[in-house]
Amino acid sequence: MPRRKNRRVPDTFNAPAVAPIAVPDSGARHPVTSHDVARRAGVSQSAVSRCFKPGGSASAKMRERVRRIAEEMGYTPNAIARSLITRRSNLIAVLISNLTSLYYPEVLSELSNHASAHGERILLFALPQESDVDQTIDQVMQYQVDGVIAAVRLSREQVESFKRRNIPVVFFNRYLQDVPVNAVCCDQVDGARILVSRLYAAGHRRFGVIAGPKDSVVGEERVHATIARLNEYGVRQVQVVRGGFDYESGRRGLRELGKLAQRLPQVAVCANDVMAIGCIDAARYDLKLRVPEDLSVVGFDGVGPSTWESHRVTTIRQPVGRMAEATLTLLMDRIANPGLPPEKRILAGQLIEGKSARLG
Repeated sequence: MPRRKNRRVPDTFNAPAVAPIAVPDSGARHPVTSHDVARRAGVSQSAVSRCFKPGGSASAKMRERVRRIAEEMGYTPNAIARSLITRRSNLIAVLISNLTSLYYPEVLSELSNHASAHGERILLFALPQESDVDQTIDQVMQYQVDGVIAAVRLSREQVESFKRRNIPVVFFNRYLQDVPVNAVCCDQVDGARILVSRLYAAGHRRFGVIAGPKDSVVGEERVHATIARLNEYGVRQVQVVRGGFDYESGRRGLRELGKLAQRLPQVAVCANDVMAIGCIDAARYDLKLRVPEDLSVVGFDGVGPSTWESHRVTTIRQPVGRMAEATLTLLMDRIANPGLPPEKRILAGQLIEGKSARLG
């Protein structure tokens, strides 16, 4: 059989031409970064960051130019990315109780405004009661907040828990008597003493108190200051009933005071304005009494509804704006410098002479 010749294997393989597959353009682009804005503006990346940071060291001219270029390019600062770099979440936890009155929406608004000025955002934790704070602290820790504003009662152990994690805490209208803490408060004692003094000077001698829950530090301080001032005047019999800082508590509380003493007091001292409004309505509509001719009613806080013409509550107005500003200042100072010692600031309230009480 004749021998076959070996075929030469080609060195290359020429595949038939294939038409390219057309991929539709999704329109997606790489997100614009601060580097892109910096290149276009002819500045450094840190300069771009300063132009978007509240209080950042950048001239008005540079800030306006960089922001205009960023707007044209569609750039928005990434708060999450910035927090990874700075190791700060730019979040401040605010702890309040659901039992608090109409006073707290104003507080939250003021705190939010002042926090924004510092480049921080408020993270709200509302507790059913002040004593329920244990269940909330673990949640607060998970958000890696920069600091905490506590408008609720905290124990020594809870304060220490935040301290171990280097999370500064400032109490709003609260403080601990046996532990040095940062706090901003309205002068509850002075406010209560002013009210009692003016009521006593007007000739009132029978006093009743409609108090809040026992676990409210602020409410208890007002009640104790009221009774202490009355004792100084020689008034020993002071009936006290309790409520929940709500309207119905004030309305029910007046009837309970009448039952305790077999007759109504001349004055109903309410732990806050909302209960005072309920008390006024109970006097007028349930008991057919004239306010203040037959019964004087006073409150505390100075909330918006207390100024309405139908009630015009005599009360102590708390300086909410100044308190919120002082609270954020204390907190931001301690976020920047954790070694600062505890500080307590007491701000005086303002007596509002409404139409619900006869004052001397």
